[in-house]
Amino acid sequence: MKVLLVEDHEPTVSAITELLKTNGIDCDSCEEGESALQISRFYRYDLIIIDLLLPDMHGYDLLTKIRTFSNAPILILSGQQSVSDKVKTLGFGADDYLTKPFSGEELIARIKALARRSEGHACSIIKVGELVLNLDHGSVEVNGNPLQLTGKEYKILELLMQRKGVIITKTTFLDKLYSGIDEPEEKIIDVFVCKIRKKLEKFLPSGRNYIETIWGRGYVLREPFSNESVESRPADVMPLPPGAAN
Repeated sequence: MKVLLVEDHEPTVSAITELLKTNGIDCDSCEEGESALQISRFYRYDLIIIDLLLPDMHGYDLLTKIRTFSNAPILILSGQQSVSDKVKTLGFGADDYLTKPFSGEELIARIKALARRSEGHACSIIKVGELVLNLDHGSVEVNGNPLQLTGKEYKILELLMQRKGVIITKTTFLDKLYSGIDEPEEKIIDVFVCKIRKKLEKFLPSGRNYIETIWGRGYVLREPFSNESVESRPADVMPLPPGAAN
């Protein structure tokens, strides 16, 4: 997940940035509204956090302008605690409102809840067969065993499980992993998927493969085939040739 933080108080910026990093969330920051407008037009963010009191414009104005070109979830940070302020902010297009001071735990919970809603997942637990994904904890279990994944491996498996049964292109994976910044070649996705499969195999019955290769299109995750013949698989899903690294 990639977040844009619009806040001009340096200690707050440092604290939030470090908190997000600790929780596996990439964070860019801007001190002024105008800079936030420029960078949010250029890069696609999964969520935007805005402090209402900025040096060059009010947070309401920034919120209104961002909403003309972005549907990213927006979380407002403010020291104003009145109900009318919260209602007004939500009316301008914000998705949530967090009053200062706040705990780091609450901020992370709000961010993850907004991310789930934007992707159509109100529940933080996704189950597919023996796989259990906890969106709040950023963890995966296989047959009750914790699956140790790198950050990028987790993001790939998370996307596959969130869109179970849907073919996901390598371009979509690259956008999820790199947000359009310094993207490597598409074949890196094949490498990541290969590593994920090998880790899953340690805890799955022989022959059970959740991630299917759709040649020339991408990958899809669905309930695994078990001891099936090639002929019984869907027409567009074929087993990998021996020794293929994907």
